[in-house]
Amino acid sequence: MSTDTPHFKAVIFDLDGTLLNTLPDLVVVTNTALEQAGMPPRTQDEILGFVGNGVKSLISQAVPEGTSAEELKQVYNSWCAIHHEMGTRLTQPFPHVVEALDELQAMGVALGVLSNKFDDGVQEVIGQYLPGYFAVIHGESADIPRKPDPTGLLRTIDELGLEPTECIYVGDSPNDIRTAKAAGAFGVAVAWGYHPVEDFSAPDVQPHLIVNDPRELAWLIKNE
Repeated sequence: MSTDTPHFKAVIFDLDGTLLNTLPDLVVVTNTALEQAGMPPRTQDEILGFVGNGVKSLISQAVPEGTSAEELKQVYNSWCAIHHEMGTRLTQPFPHVVEALDELQAMGVALGVLSNKFDDGVQEVIGQYLPGYFAVIHGESADIPRKPDPTGLLRTIDELGLEPTECIYVGDSPNDIRTAKAAGAFGVAVAWGYHPVEDFSAPDVQPHLIVNDPRELAWLIKNE
């Protein structure tokens, strides 16, 4: 990489589809909520197409066309209650994520998480599967709007005590790249997530880099 490339001091990650494969649990929880409302279930591929913009967006796409706002709210509330009760029993880190985090941490790189998942869910799942790695963790909340609004990423960077040019934001969706660009961070897309690499072909969502393995992030920082 060129000598004028900024020195990266932090890597901030999206969560679902980037660090953790939460899709199996999302399928079970979503279909349970739909079943309780008397609505037809969705396939895994359908639910995969609905994720990436938060739970409310997922539910609004999963319910049948013509569902009223009140019914939508009821399904959303059921989803949250079921998620809290069932937990994330089927969730797992993607291959080599833990090794990559270990290496980055050993290098002294600051680590953070910014997700469109509701904040309580983010804190819970990180605490369960990837505890002790991240200095800053944020999900959607009253103060953190959903991506691609860059507010959450800029706040995360500020809380790490860094500038956007010193940070890499890693995600599996086009909105993650839009967020990185809007914040002035280095945007990295992952090839193992919920979106195919073809989704990153449009000019506004082209990442600085696409990685095929989480361990490439340490290589990126060492060889910048």
